[in-house]
Amino acid sequence: MLSCKHKTSDETKVLSATELRDSLEMAKYKETKAREAAAQQRVVTTTTTQSAPVTTTAAPKKKGWSSAAKGTAIGAGSGAILGAIIDKNHRGRGAVIGGVAGGGAGYIIGRKKDKKTGRAQ
Repeated sequence: MLSCKHKTSDETKVLSATELRDSLEMAKYKETKAREAAAQQRVVTTTTTQSAPVTTTAAPKKKGWSSAAKGTAIGAGSGAILGAIIDKNHRGRGAVIGGVAGGGAGYIIGRKKDKKTGRAQ
């Protein structure tokens, strides 16, 4: 008389509540994704002297290290090593001087790269 597929009204309510919760979470997820996509594709409209609107999109935010930061880190490290090797009598002083000189040179070279790629403002 009882079938395996028979569900009581309590079981139906639990399934409905679970489905409702899942659908609400999916709606929140879709809304969040839509906001993120809209934020990435902000459109800036300006007017030229001919009164024709010009539309440009904002560039996405750059992630990771800039070339200037990489150059500074690499230059400081290699300069410190070379400075310690060159100044054999006072290795600490040589490392400090070499690190500062190498870091400065690395920053200048990396900054030039950033300007070429458009990362630096």
